[in-house]
Amino acid sequence: MATTVTPFLMFEGDAEEAMTFYVSLFDDARILEVVHFDEDGPGEPGTINQARFELCGREYICFDSPSEHEFGFTPSFSMFVEFEEFEEIEAVYLALSDGGQVLMPYEQYDFARRFCWLQDRFGLSWQLTLPHSEDDDEDDEEDDD
Repeated sequence: MATTVTPFLMFEGDAEEAMTFYVSLFDDARILEVVHFDEDGPGEPGTINQARFELCGREYICFDSPSEHEFGFTPSFSMFVEFEEFEEIEAVYLALSDGGQVLMPYEQYDFARRFCWLQDRFGLSWQLTLPHSEDDDEDDEEDDD
């Protein structure tokens, strides 16, 4: 029987840069373990053989593929992140969209005060949301005055 299910992210030479970047975006994040390939390979020396990091209490594994391949991340798999404050989502949106591609604009939607879907510069997709709150109804009433 399986004991854990952990998201595994495969990069092609920039796993350490990506992991360090992702950990810098969240207060509750840290790098847990990093093992580099050495001269014995099979990957380029200094690239990630295996690394573990944590974002908001969830563990991830990443590595740099020693083999070239014609596939990468797809938008159908994304990191879904809920925020509590406008400032938080705005800062993470700006950081992740820098050098990336916005798939669904960062704006207000019927289902969220703010939402966006994007691919970062490493190709990983993110959905960022600031859900509606109970205060939204009070804000609407104030706007009606």
